[in-house]
Amino acid sequence: MFVGDINPLSTSFYFADDYVLLPRSDESEFIPFLLDFCKQFNVKLIVPTRDEELPLFAENKAKFNNIGTKVMVSDLEAIRTCQNKELFIEFCRSHGFNTPKTIDNVNEINKNDFPLFLKPKIGKGGSNTFKVENFEDLKLILKFNEEMLIQEFVNYPEYTIDLFADFNGNVISAVPRERINVWGGESLVTKTFYNEVIIKNAVKLSKALDLKGHITIQCFFNGKEIKFIEINPRFGGAASLSFRSGANSPELLVKLLNGEKIEPILGKFKDGLVALRYVEDFFINEKDIK
Repeated sequence: MFVGDINPLSTSFYFADDYVLLPRSDESEFIPFLLDFCKQFNVKLIVPTRDEELPLFAENKAKFNNIGTKVMVSDLEAIRTCQNKELFIEFCRSHGFNTPKTIDNVNEINKNDFPLFLKPKIGKGGSNTFKVENFEDLKLILKFNEEMLIQEFVNYPEYTIDLFADFNGNVISAVPRERINVWGGESLVTKTFYNEVIIKNAVKLSKALDLKGHITIQCFFNGKEIKFIEINPRFGGAASLSFRSGANSPELLVKLLNGEKIEPILGKFKDGLVALRYVEDFFINEKDIK
């Protein structure tokens, strides 16, 4: 397994079979460099993990496919829909999926609508999101952040669904997990949660968008009603919990590349498994830096 990064001090280099220093993804030589590298080393699969690179790989995945390299990424239209929260809400509305109530006209807000939740139309990691309690705070935030979505504040438990679909969009697994402790948009404590309503609706949403590979769906759920928040069409930081619970999508990816027929394993995971995530230091002598 190769790991690619622009940073020569990337910790990931020390956990892979080999590594490659990449050009920046916003440089013109990024895709040509990767195409040459994949041909030279007979790379069979690329797994993009950065949000900013997903549209670029989606645009160019046919070029990689032509040289025998699969890219685990959805089609460009689906990527654009998922990465723009406004487009995602419009898609959900038009396809019958429930989301938090969104207020399109700020002038229609009245005092009974508070508290509200504001977030950027394009953003990640929970940055620049605000719970707003009154008109004064609302006006102040919008003064400096015009491109914001204004939504109802939903006080339901929040869940992530690690969903895996093959390269044709057929859903193989879907593991809901409760986001118990979240910091900077990352789940630090998360627990698998078997629920047929969440699984069924997540599968329907994935098929409607024709998503491919491992994706991360976020929603609110109060035991009866589900409200979808957003989709990150890539691996999420806490996806290892789903792997450990029985839906090992990296292993399934390898089987798909080997031409194996994979039957759906929906609902076949360990319920109530908890992940307690922590940071671990990695030490290396200066002379051993790659």
